[in-house]
Amino acid sequence: MKLSVVIPVYNVEQTLHRCVESVVQQNYPEMEIILVDDGSKDNSGQYCDELAEKYSIIKFIHKKNGGLSDARNAGINIATGDYITFVDSDDALAPETYQQVMNIVYKHPEYDILEYPAFVFYDSAKQHILQLENKVYTDMSEYWYVGKAYQHTYAWNKIYKRSLFNDIFFPKGKLFEDVHTLPTLLSACKTVATTNEGLYYYYANKNGITSTAGDEELKSLLDAHINAMRIFAHYDAEYFMHVVNIQLDVYKRTGIISLKESTPKCDKIASMPIATALKFIVLKLSGISMLCKIHKTLKR
Repeated sequence: MKLSVVIPVYNVEQTLHRCVESVVQQNYPEMEIILVDDGSKDNSGQYCDELAEKYSIIKFIHKKNGGLSDARNAGINIATGDYITFVDSDDALAPETYQQVMNIVYKHPEYDILEYPAFVFYDSAKQHILQLENKVYTDMSEYWYVGKAYQHTYAWNKIYKRSLFNDIFFPKGKLFEDVHTLPTLLSACKTVATTNEGLYYYYANKNGITSTAGDEELKSLLDAHINAMRIFAHYDAEYFMHVVNIQLDVYKRTGIISLKESTPKCDKIASMPIATALKFIVLKLSGISMLCKIHKTLKR
C-alpha cells in the first residue's frame, strides 16, 4: 500500500532538512515524498534539489508561487500512492509514525481517512498534545460534532485515500484552507477513524496564519464553518456557539454579519460556561445582530 507524502515548500531553508529527514527516517518501505517548491525566494528550492539527489524516494516540483493550497494540489496531481498525506515544511514526525498508522489502514481498508495525534504548537508556551481515541465513525456529522473534528481540521495529521482527491482539491486563494476542505472530503467518505498511535509535531510559527489572522483570514474561517453547517445539514448548540464566537470577532473587526442560521434547541444551557450561556440566551431572544452589537460595545 503505497503512501504519497506531499510537502509544500516556501522560504523554509531553516527547517526543511529537519522536516524531510523526519519523513525519510520513517522507514516506511512503500513511500514517495513529493517536495513542491512554491516559488521560494531563499535557498529552499536548491535544498529540494539536493534532497532529491540524496534520496531516491523524493520527487520535486518547482513552480510559480500560488500559495499553500496550490502547492498541495500540485503535489496531489503527481501522487501515485494508494494513500496520501501532507506535511508542512516547518513541522516533523515522530519515529515510526507512518509505519504505525499504515498498519492500521492495511488492516482496515474501509477507512477513507485515519486521523492520528499531534503535538500542537510544539516548542512554545502553548504546546499541548491533541489526544485521540481509537474510534470509528460512519456518521460524518458525529465525527464533526461529537468527535470535535472542527477543532482539529488540520490537513497534516491524517492519512487519506488518494481517490478522495480525484474531484476535490484545496481551494486556491482561500485562507484557513483546511477548514474549507475537510467537510467537503467528509461528504465523500463512508468511514473515518481516529487512533492514539503516531505523533505529528506541529511547530509554533509566529508568522503562521493562526498567529497573524487578520480581518480577511477570520472572514474566511467564518465562511468555512458556515459552509460546514450547510454540508452537515444540522448542528448542535456547542458547535453553533463555536461559530458564533468567530462571527462576533468578525463583526467587531469588519461590521459584517454572515451567520444567518437559526439558533438550535438546547436543553443544556446550565452546563455551558456562564458567558456562553448568556450569549445563547441573547441569541434566542434578540438574534445575532443584537448579540454582535452588544459584544462589540462590551469589548471596546
